[in-house]
Amino acid sequence: MSAVACVVLAMSVFGGEDEPPADAAPPAPLLVTAPALPAPALPAPTAPPATSTPPTAPARHTGQPTAKGLPRSKPVRLRIPKIAVNAPFTDLSIGATGQLEPPPAADINLVGWYAQGPSPGEPGTSVIAGHVDTATSPAVFVRLGELKKGDTFQVERADGRRASFVVDSAETFAKNDFPDERVYGDTAQPQVRLITCAGDYDRKVRDYTENLVVFAHLA
Repeated sequence: MSAVACVVLAMSVFGGEDEPPADAAPPAPLLVTAPALPAPALPAPTAPPATSTPPTAPARHTGQPTAKGLPRSKPVRLRIPKIAVNAPFTDLSIGATGQLEPPPAADINLVGWYAQGPSPGEPGTSVIAGHVDTATSPAVFVRLGELKKGDTFQVERADGRRASFVVDSAETFAKNDFPDERVYGDTAQPQVRLITCAGDYDRKVRDYTENLVVFAHLA
């Protein structure tokens, strides 16, 4: 299977078959420190599988909003001016292995959203994932770690509305100790999680060691 960059939706999502160019060192970890928030206690995972470390996938959207937000509408483009992201969306779903399937690796300027969860701007937690790199070049979320609290980004939607979001924090988590409930848990307010790979690249398991998660809320 061709080497592609990993994204991961905590699901650690896409397995560990991705790798950076063989003749170059893997990209530097995208580390952004932020005050640690208390996370729900979760059972410790058993020995990680050889290919990846997939935590629980996001829950299916119930379709019952609990707070004011925008109506459901498919996202069509993500714009993050600070890190030069201007990317179209593709739908992502949970595969047979229980992991979130990644965006196609052939297009480095493409992000995906978990289409069975809330749409960006709708009440609840919307999940958006993108590759950090490929075997030959950086990808759409290579600069995601530069986002800090207070930064803004927009999601253009099929209904013609543009949902604006404000970053609350950007944090990295080990894939074998990923806080599923904190990242994917349902919220009363419209929120978004931007997720990609981070940390060191482990060539033995062909996977990055961490996930970078940007937490944001509807402005």
